[in-house]
Amino acid sequence: MIRSWTRVVSRSASQLSAAQLKRIISASSIQSSSNYSTESLEQQYKDKLLEKAREQGFNSIEDLKNSLKEEIEKRKLELNKIDPLKELENYEQRSKMSSNIAKSRGPIDPSTPKAPFKTLNSFMDVEKVKDLSKQECEFLWRARWANQENILSAVIPVDIWKKMGPLARENPFFVLPLPREGALEDLATDSADKKEPAMEMHYIQWQFAGPNTVHCIMTTLAEFKLHKEYARPHTTLQFHLDLVDEKNIVLMNGQVESDSNVSLPESQLLLLNIQRFYGAMGQELGNNKKRVQLLKDFTNGSPNFNVELLVTLSQTME
Repeated sequence: MIRSWTRVVSRSASQLSAAQLKRIISASSIQSSSNYSTESLEQQYKDKLLEKAREQGFNSIEDLKNSLKEEIEKRKLELNKIDPLKELENYEQRSKMSSNIAKSRGPIDPSTPKAPFKTLNSFMDVEKVKDLSKQECEFLWRARWANQENILSAVIPVDIWKKMGPLARENPFFVLPLPREGALEDLATDSADKKEPAMEMHYIQWQFAGPNTVHCIMTTLAEFKLHKEYARPHTTLQFHLDLVDEKNIVLMNGQVESDSNVSLPESQLLLLNIQRFYGAMGQELGNNKKRVQLLKDFTNGSPNFNVELLVTLSQTME
């Protein structure tokens, strides 16, 4: 079959009959006519584009294209966006990540009236505290929460908050993995005895409640997907900015709900990773840079958001 096809193709013009030559000439004429028609259409299209460009105040089609570049690139980004929560679901299915270790505590009753948020004045007299030294303020704040169960507290240097605050405002939602002790998943490894703790995803939400009050709410991702805005948080953190100007500190307090399945040490681990992914340790070099970039990728729905990398960076101390 191949030899026959080769022989037909390699026949010289002298071997072609008059009828075959006529057909070839006719086909060439049709092709030439088709090319001419295409060029005419292209010219008409260009004329219309130029007319459109001039209507919009541009001198050429190229000027019109340049003005649309930004809009086109923005549209491309929109089309390429991913749903990070969907990516997490896919990862859970692939790796058998534990997505439902904690039992649902039920949603918040929508009819329950919202209590006013607490400010620093709810815990101490801010005006009186301003007359104290920075060290005295720190001592009073730590003493205020000492020996209380399921309580988190901290005094944050203002330069650390200045790194975290803007990123929290720009990226108010994120997810963080938490290894859960006592819940082990078998991994496909060479060693049948090798086991690693299952990971449970937690949904992080920032709320700028007032001019000097910022909340950070932690909920299991499973709970959030089930109840959305009515999901019960297991940990709530409050950041008070009242003393930023006078004392260069931000005061933080938080509470782990006693009826949740998250322990105080587990909430402390989540808080550590909140600091690291929100730039408290810096965002210019190495893994710190990768963490902040991953945070931004999650917010932007970037295809570069990588759940495996999220898990890795949450566990390494580098």
